[in-house]
Amino acid sequence: MKAIVYTSNTGSTARYAAMLGQETGLPVYSMDEAKRAVPAGAEVLYLGWLMASGIKGYAKAAKRYHVWAVCAVGMGSTGSQLELVREKNAVPAEVPLFTLQGNLDASKLRGVYQLMISIMMKSAGKGLSEKPDRTPEEDDLLDAIQNRRDRICPENLTAVLDWYRTAEKQ
Repeated sequence: MKAIVYTSNTGSTARYAAMLGQETGLPVYSMDEAKRAVPAGAEVLYLGWLMASGIKGYAKAAKRYHVWAVCAVGMGSTGSQLELVREKNAVPAEVPLFTLQGNLDASKLRGVYQLMISIMMKSAGKGLSEKPDRTPEEDDLLDAIQNRRDRICPENLTAVLDWYRTAEKQ
């Protein structure tokens, strides 16, 4: 069985999982649902949200399933921080890794996560807004902090879908 399994906190990862499910025809399960519906050892495309470059739920998914590929959803631009995320999470080199830009909605976070992101948003927002020579990625992060516009779009899945279509042909 092949499936999409995800862990989401504010809904960005769940939205990407649903989009991938529509495009690929694969069934989509939250990690809790997958424990009952997806047999151990099954091939899964795993999606998890990023916090401090750590992919939430990845270690559990890797222990239970054959992780076919990984999508990490965070605040950075789609396709950014791949080396750091791979290294921090010990994603094997042969496992495709994709980063996807999600939304920044601190109001949907709870407990310590809400406190941490609130502090980060204040300090990063202030530091970035005062920085005279921002990179385009820093401008984008500042925009995410200040304006909170929806950053989830089908175009962010282009590389994932290209990989999937190629992998399915093999």
